[in-house]
Amino acid sequence: MSSAWNASDVTPDGAAWLASAGTYPRSTLALWQERPDAPVVLPCGSVFDVVSAPALFGRRMLDRLWDDGPGSGPVAEFRGRMLLFAAPGTAQRLPALLEWEEWGTRNRDDRRTDSVPPLLCHGTGDAVTVPAPSERPLPTGPTPPELTAPAAPAYPERTRPALADSPAPTHPAPAGAGTPGRSATRWLVAPDTRQPWLPGPEVLLWAAVRAARSAVRISIFPPPDQDAKVYDVSRRR
Repeated sequence: MSSAWNASDVTPDGAAWLASAGTYPRSTLALWQERPDAPVVLPCGSVFDVVSAPALFGRRMLDRLWDDGPGSGPVAEFRGRMLLFAAPGTAQRLPALLEWEEWGTRNRDDRRTDSVPPLLCHGTGDAVTVPAPSERPLPTGPTPPELTAPAAPAYPERTRPALADSPAPTHPAPAGAGTPGRSATRWLVAPDTRQPWLPGPEVLLWAAVRAARSAVRISIFPPPDQDAKVYDVSRRR
């Protein structure tokens, strides 16, 4: 069953976690206090990695993670792609796991890989645009002295986020619109704690393989032989 994920706001604890990825976390939080509708660019590799997938395939991965797996970490949409926040180190390890699975091969005997889109892995040395935390001002108060926290335990028990009726638009907002680019980026599963659980490379590999299998129509007939000779039997006597 296809479904769309409901956009949600980042909590103050979630904003503190996101800001801790940057060089100047207090400045990022101060910016969000005054402009909670402002996206920012944050580096990957220390607090989180990001796996970027085309929107439709990313939604299939989310369905697998929440229906059959442990759930997901924070997830955002940005310009037609799904950003799945993952544990640090995922961007380095996941491509090797995908290659081991012969990801993206065009073998005629393995139709499963024909519809697999490229997955972009962002880790150390990369940066991503993080959606604005909210359309409303964040609660004011003193900045926590510590912006980082130990990693949350793996596979926590959580409730699947609410579902919306339709996905957010993936086109940029027209010039002169209220908030530039707001329609092109949003949180689907917003961070709400200072130590969110983040899936690792094995979990995302599992979700991607199952998402690919669910997108392929399985046939009981073998694929046609492209080199086979074809004879016209319509005029047989």
